[in-house]
Amino acid sequence: MNDNKKKVVVIGGGITGLTTAYYLQETIADQKLPIEVTLIEASHKLGGKIQTIHQDGFVIERGPDSFLERKTSAAELARDVGLSDDLVNNTAGRSYVLVKEQLHPMPKGAVMGIPTKIGPFVTTGLFSVQGKMRAACDLILPRSQNEEDQSLGHFFRRRLGDEVVENLIEPLLSGIYAGDIDQLSLMSTFPQFHKVERDSRSLILGMKKTTPQAPKNQLSSKTQGIFLTLKSGLQSLVDAIEGKLTNCTIMKGVQVTSLEKEFDSTYELKLNNNEIIHADSVVIALPHLAVADLLHDKEYLSSLKNMPATTVATVAMAFDEKDVENSIDGTGFVVSRNSDYTITACTWTHKKWPHTTPEGKVLLRSYVGRAGEETVVDLSDAEIETIVLEDLKKTMNIEAKPQFTIVSRWVKSMPQYTVGHKQRVEEMKEKLREDMPGVFMTGSSFEGIGLPDCIDQGKKAVQDVLQYIR
Repeated sequence: MNDNKKKVVVIGGGITGLTTAYYLQETIADQKLPIEVTLIEASHKLGGKIQTIHQDGFVIERGPDSFLERKTSAAELARDVGLSDDLVNNTAGRSYVLVKEQLHPMPKGAVMGIPTKIGPFVTTGLFSVQGKMRAACDLILPRSQNEEDQSLGHFFRRRLGDEVVENLIEPLLSGIYAGDIDQLSLMSTFPQFHKVERDSRSLILGMKKTTPQAPKNQLSSKTQGIFLTLKSGLQSLVDAIEGKLTNCTIMKGVQVTSLEKEFDSTYELKLNNNEIIHADSVVIALPHLAVADLLHDKEYLSSLKNMPATTVATVAMAFDEKDVENSIDGTGFVVSRNSDYTITACTWTHKKWPHTTPEGKVLLRSYVGRAGEETVVDLSDAEIETIVLEDLKKTMNIEAKPQFTIVSRWVKSMPQYTVGHKQRVEEMKEKLREDMPGVFMTGSSFEGIGLPDCIDQGKKAVQDVLQYIR
């Protein structure tokens, strides 16, 4: 190593760590900075939960399958690494909620379960008359004076009542976080709803005012959805980033076992291959439990050990089209806890993402596991397939077993942002800055679990590192 150069080490090769390494490398090149970058990943492949399988003409995601287009950083990263032509929107289609054995169309105009159009909400079969009347109380209820964090469940129940929460909002929000909305933090997951209530008093009126109207007479608005993915699967983004990291040392299959501050304000990293490397700045882009393990002697990080994380699994099933009768016009459904189902959601992937499925085939992607209902993930692949297939047969006619099934388990992979999360993270990061200046922790356990959120955190880590080094 050139002694005149500063050394930055990024620990963790998931999308946050990859983003950090990539944009750090690009900034170093653009500004001709004397900095060397090393990326260390404990497993033998980069990308973390981003994994794509290509089998018999199918494109199957083991982990995340897309990202919101309006959060622009993910698409920007794809374009930056040369994948502009591979970006594709989902096909717009109706989504459903399964409540007590019946699929109900998601009311038109509902934004994360909050109605912005009265007609569809009044006519839906999702709620009783009493439930609709209780939700309408949002129009007259005063705004809360509580400025402290609270659970999503408490916030929405106060505004809209139990029935709307349990039959619509909970299936949607717990589907994103695989969590218990009566434990999840409002300010760490959907702070915009707190702002809407503060600014407009009524959630219904506030969301109606702030939700952009779809363009009239615009064909694309009818056919294109609000999500983006890549034609060859999201792993192609990981591969493209790795291919661009030409001025970055990448170490795979190597784990950092200790990180210690030295007397000259540098850091010593010991690896499990007995190698020792030194760094001027370190970005820790690891899950919170791994951070707690690495920095186990830091008492101010002790709350990371108690931060819950949910275990989930995705179950992809491929069929011949003739073996699945599904005349429902839509792209999938989420499942209310008031239904006797093990699956928490199902995407009709061949409808939502037609490019993933060969002609004449059907691809169904189901989800199992959420807070309090994780034991199913411990079953064998065959047992999970049987359970999921039985659930799916309740909503559509399936005449044969799948051609193949891919079960992907993600153990303690969904960090739970419980009430007070934002404040705890801010306090931990501040104490880390004081104790270990130049060391930054980032990633899905801290400030957002979606791909764009993680990419934004990686970009912020680049700014933090450069500001520190300069």
